[in-house]
Amino acid sequence: MTRCGKLARLASLILAALAGGAACAQPVPTPPARIAPTAPASALPAADAFFTDPALGETRALIVIRDGQRIYERYGTGIGPGTRLISWSMAKSITSTLIGELVADGRLELDVPAPVPEWKNDKRGKTTLRQLLHMASGVQHIEAGPKPEIADTNRALFADTSADIYKAAVAEPAEVAPGTRFQYNTLTTHILARIVADAVAPGADPATRRAKMRQFINDRLAAPAGMPSLLCEFDPAGNLLGGSLCHATARDWSAFGQLYLDGGVVAGVQVVRPDWVRFVTTPSPANPGYGGQFWLNRRPADGQDQALFWRAGPVDAFAAIGHLGQYVIVVPSKRLVIVRLGKTQDDGLQPVRDGLARLVAAVPK
Repeated sequence: MTRCGKLARLASLILAALAGGAACAQPVPTPPARIAPTAPASALPAADAFFTDPALGETRALIVIRDGQRIYERYGTGIGPGTRLISWSMAKSITSTLIGELVADGRLELDVPAPVPEWKNDKRGKTTLRQLLHMASGVQHIEAGPKPEIADTNRALFADTSADIYKAAVAEPAEVAPGTRFQYNTLTTHILARIVADAVAPGADPATRRAKMRQFINDRLAAPAGMPSLLCEFDPAGNLLGGSLCHATARDWSAFGQLYLDGGVVAGVQVVRPDWVRFVTTPSPANPGYGGQFWLNRRPADGQDQALFWRAGPVDAFAAIGHLGQYVIVVPSKRLVIVRLGKTQDDGLQPVRDGLARLVAAVPK
């Protein structure tokens, strides 16, 4: 397939996900039993509102799990338990988990310069893995804005720099010292994804890199966590699109949340180390509302309402969050996992955040 053909295919997948959310609707295997089947339906008006209140946009799937019991599960038209739904930036939390596995293995370290060869001989060469995970690399970047056609992230995912997203990411020049500024940067996570690939498949050609990364994702996360539907995409150069493009069923996204709620343990097996769970949920120095590629329910550095519902609490809540209103929310104090997947424009997400806050409050401990 030509480069243009590959990019066209990628664009078509994205458009399908935005338009209908069911581009990957084939049935998937049943995961290992670790979340109890859906309990008998009970009144949960705060959950039903996601399907009845137009202000909340289009909700395609909503799951509520309390103490390991699925107490609410509902889908939009044409969506069901076997439908893979797009992550958008929830994929960042997947990539963080893969980094955590390599840190656990002793193959990566948080507080030494990140293994980015292209940065070795300039100011960026001092950037640590911890700072990358905290979105504090200090590079110059345009994430979004009023001119989407010039946004670095959009160009690298869909346009002129999309043939090799890692190349686009490492080309961003230094702007401020690493660790001194929080700046949300999807390309940072694509660097993290390549760091994983270089550890798993050093020096590999694109096809080998893809194959070994798929195997690593399955062996270290998807299979042990009970997420058999997890499917992540790659660019033409074989780079995992780990900042943006993973797909899984709502039930498997809830399994990801349950994994973190249970301290990284699944069926008595430590899948993710507890110190990694603590790391990703600890406020970062430059932004208390952000951890290690997870959003935290704390007042962010800019004091804005852009992620969770810090004004309403609870303070221990954290989440994987994606474009257009994708959420995997974990609330340890209530033994609660909430998954909301759908399509609500980002500038209209405040009602969704408010609705999620009401839903968390409505579920008793």
